[in-house]
Amino acid sequence: MELFETQVISHKILGISGHLLRVPLLHEFNPGQVMGLGLKGLYPPRIYSIAGSDFKTWIEFLFDVRPEGFLSPKLAELKAGDVIQITKPFGAFLGSREPAWWIAGGTGIAPFKAMLDAGLIGNKTLVHGVRDPSNFYFYEAFEEALGSEYVRCCSGEKAEGCFNGRVTNYLEQLPELPSDIHYYLCGSAEMVVDTRDVLIARGVLFNNIVAEIYF
Repeated sequence: MELFETQVISHKILGISGHLLRVPLLHEFNPGQVMGLGLKGLYPPRIYSIAGSDFKTWIEFLFDVRPEGFLSPKLAELKAGDVIQITKPFGAFLGSREPAWWIAGGTGIAPFKAMLDAGLIGNKTLVHGVRDPSNFYFYEAFEEALGSEYVRCCSGEKAEGCFNGRVTNYLEQLPELPSDIHYYLCGSAEMVVDTRDVLIARGVLFNNIVAEIYF
């Protein structure tokens, strides 16, 4: 992958474990796409979903740190002005204006934030699952845009305004699910597989499920 050198604009901590890196927008992208991030001379790029943009000057990436991770511990040390390498955007997990359900686990919320920023929020239901309630990233933006169509599921503890359990538990207890729309899933491999199995068992066609594994 061709790498382009740029500098970090800002680095914010979200919740108890989230990191949000903002870098200059060098290439046009479609909401839902990914890019490679790397550090010169040290690490080859790793793939991250674009987690937001003003579509003029900057883009953002959301990640959490895996202590055993190859790159994330180093990304977590970056500050404004530090050099980072990025690739051009790519990927086919693309948002649209069609009615759909967005289902995310943890930092898998990232591509849906980019879709929100692009105005692709109409006729959408968002279900977001986390273990700790402080990790409902971009909570205020989604709540303002979606209202009651934004569902938070917290599996680690009971939290006000949240369904107590996993995303799959929430889907299983619904009286019915729309069968004529697309479902976009983004999260860990386990979350995506388990959620897909529940949707299919509830009558959703396999071809109506679009999935992206978020490492």
